[in-house]
Amino acid sequence: MKLNDIFSGNYNATEWEAKGYQLPKFDIKAVREKTAKEPTWVHFGGGNIFRAFPAAILNDALNTGKYDRGVIVAETFDFEVIDKAYAPYNNLSLLVSLQSTGTIEKKVIASVTEALKADPQYPDWQRLVEIFRNPSLQMISFTITEKGYSFNEADLARGMIPLFAMGKVCALLYERWQAGQMPLTVQSMDNCSHNGDKVKAGIFAYAERWVKDGLVPEAFLSYLKDETKITFPWSMIDKITPRPHEKVKELLAKDGFEDNNYIETEKHTFTAPFVNAEEVQYLVIEDHYTNGRPPLNLGGALYTTRETVDKVETMKVTTCLNPLHTAMSIYGCMLGYTLISAEMADEDLRSFIQKIGYMEAMPVVTDPGVLNPYEFIGAVINRRLPNPFMPDAPQRIAMDTSQKLPIRFGETIKKYVARGLDMQNLVLIPLTLAGYARYLKGLKDDLTAFEPSPDPMLTELQAIVAPLEIGKADQDWSPLHRLYCRKDVFGLDLYEAGLGEQIEGMVHELFAGPGAVRTTLHKYVSAR
Repeated sequence: MKLNDIFSGNYNATEWEAKGYQLPKFDIKAVREKTAKEPTWVHFGGGNIFRAFPAAILNDALNTGKYDRGVIVAETFDFEVIDKAYAPYNNLSLLVSLQSTGTIEKKVIASVTEALKADPQYPDWQRLVEIFRNPSLQMISFTITEKGYSFNEADLARGMIPLFAMGKVCALLYERWQAGQMPLTVQSMDNCSHNGDKVKAGIFAYAERWVKDGLVPEAFLSYLKDETKITFPWSMIDKITPRPHEKVKELLAKDGFEDNNYIETEKHTFTAPFVNAEEVQYLVIEDHYTNGRPPLNLGGALYTTRETVDKVETMKVTTCLNPLHTAMSIYGCMLGYTLISAEMADEDLRSFIQKIGYMEAMPVVTDPGVLNPYEFIGAVINRRLPNPFMPDAPQRIAMDTSQKLPIRFGETIKKYVARGLDMQNLVLIPLTLAGYARYLKGLKDDLTAFEPSPDPMLTELQAIVAPLEIGKADQDWSPLHRLYCRKDVFGLDLYEAGLGEQIEGMVHELFAGPGAVRTTLHKYVSAR
């Protein structure tokens, strides 16, 4: 059983389906021919998240028979991905959905029609120029991570032969402008807030510099800023796609599926002919297109307004997912856990995050309408976090915690203050923030050492709590005031919010001695 057999048509469909593999219901070669002549969508970033999500929902759309164009992927960073994960398999891949029940679903993804290296040093660049000059092109999109939208003075100074992704895209947009100022939508699908603004800022930086240096006319910049021509919608994407899993490889091999080798590139991209990902996924997109769009809604994407996208993003990062992740990462590290899924079998930790979400954060959430906050949390707690296939660790989630606390908890506290709500309803969110002081000590609950995760403020904040000793009740606790008044860490002065003293009292309990973390956590969770 090989992916290339699917492409060639030389395979036994009954055998594949008997083993649980969902096969494409559309004519792969016909879709490729149509897309080659009249492309509608180019996606930048050929990594696992693209194949597991945007390409997969387009595959579902094609399976309905109501659409006939695929997606062309362009890689801007790691060109070995094209050579090793796309070309040998005729751009087909296998999506393995990892169910919380411990089972898997398998689907052959055939929606990618071309895989190109997005760099002028490769012949593929001329094909991209041709595509960008085609009036049929409707959308370009990105999953290149937030870092991919960056630029620096050195790259700006390279003129129209940039190294960074945003410069390359700007050069291709210039080709589209030259071909007749044709409309196009530039759609980020990366997991960062207000992502459309980030891609816009990157592209505008290059265009403005090129205008200044006399490389392109002012009219090109005006074209980019004309929302009847070019738009940069926001989106909210949510799906966990870890690197290829050994257990998945073994299951596929047992089926007789032969394309299960691991691929690690020189740039340390981890991929494979198969992609494993969690079953739950969300893609909410601002419906602001200038030249039509591929009907991704046929595959489950939700099109809506910018305001609604923002509400969904806020719901996720301040209530339904991100705060729960951070709370369990802080306490998980102190309690010696190395897997998020294992933490979910701990009744104290499970109840801890469940009550933070439903009882403390939910009263101030704004329902976006397109996704129900209660159902979102339910999926997080019952299907996503306990998933045994998800090898995510609290140590990874705890990275950059100081940068996350202002949004993940500070915004909820601000809403309580602004609305005049009873602050006594907040117990477990304060316990999370109290746990942060204890976490900074780098000692587990049994007082053995652990290394706190990388954080730009780690050294500074550890210095604040350094004078505090575990197991010493009679000591100077004044350093806590210096910590919990920090608006740059918590988003507001927690004493001004009326929570400072409560949090200090919880810190005293957490510092009581060996076992105090578990005792204090159980006490407050049980009482809540």
